[in-house]
Amino acid sequence: MQKVFSYQQLYTFTHTIFLKIGCTTIDAATATKALLSADLRGIDSHGVARLVGYVRLWEAKRVNANAVCKVVHETPSTAVVDGDAGLGLVVAPFAMQVAIDKAKNVGTGWVSVKNSNHFGIAGYHAMMALPNDMIGIAMTNASALVAPTFSIEKMLGTNPIAVAIPAGEQPPFVADFATTTAANGKLEILQRKNLEAPNGWVQTKEGHPTTNANALKEGGALLPLGGDVEHGSHKGYSLGAIVDIFSALLSGANYGPWVPPFPAYIPMPENMPGQGIGHFFGAMRIDAFRPASEFKHHMDNWITRFKNARTIEGQANVIIPGDPERETEILRMKEGIPLLDQVVKDLEDLGEKFSVKIG
Repeated sequence: MQKVFSYQQLYTFTHTIFLKIGCTTIDAATATKALLSADLRGIDSHGVARLVGYVRLWEAKRVNANAVCKVVHETPSTAVVDGDAGLGLVVAPFAMQVAIDKAKNVGTGWVSVKNSNHFGIAGYHAMMALPNDMIGIAMTNASALVAPTFSIEKMLGTNPIAVAIPAGEQPPFVADFATTTAANGKLEILQRKNLEAPNGWVQTKEGHPTTNANALKEGGALLPLGGDVEHGSHKGYSLGAIVDIFSALLSGANYGPWVPPFPAYIPMPENMPGQGIGHFFGAMRIDAFRPASEFKHHMDNWITRFKNARTIEGQANVIIPGDPERETEILRMKEGIPLLDQVVKDLEDLGEKFSVKIG
């Protein structure tokens, strides 16, 4: 069962909770907008359902609600940001803005981040570049839940990549995807619904394919994009590795099996080589390559041609990355955001703890 809430109801509740744990008014607003962007865009696994997890990290003293982000190293086009163990929902927009500001000055901006936490959906941060006629790129490493091809040991996170590209008359192109066959949050949704996982999502602790949505809890692992080597899992593994290296080895964050876990009850890895979780952001000014109006005209042409590509019988038009999420956002702003009963209960329990009502 589901219950529907308006965006404003969830915004007020979430903003208040962030204030209760000690965030400034500005940081609470930044975190709330980033978090709820996932719910609006239909990425329910990364939205308000994660709020309880953020609070638990704060209670475990693994999140600094009063973090002060700092640029600790930079050149005209690059920077390293120390997130001061803050909410990734706050650290990431700060770092992306640094990338945008550098791109305004020299054409492109590249920022690697250390000492941060889970930052919500990557697409939200990449899309910050769009109003500036820039291409935005965002990625992050995450706690190790993924076994590299041929391995039974969890070494990488779901490590998403997002790229947002502006167009003219057409909506922007926004690709936002995990480098695994599915994000862990989608597995959690299946667990709440008591459903099986599709083939190619997870493996058992012995490395055998399984549809058990609880496989991770039983020592298994998520699989890289592709599922198995015959379907290109080595490519998904490579993509996840690239995100890990860009996000952490450039900045000084933790990497591979040492990335801090999101659930606060899981012990921190031993002998951690860096600080916190790492992110990587890029901003590229279109007119650093060609006039923005020309580029956006051709993006419109590109999008239109792909939308009109001949399709398999019975199928609708070819999907342009970002269109389903944009359509969902329009619908949910109008009709409300549905939450599973278990998520509602978790939020009500959280509200009771802080004397805040939802809805």
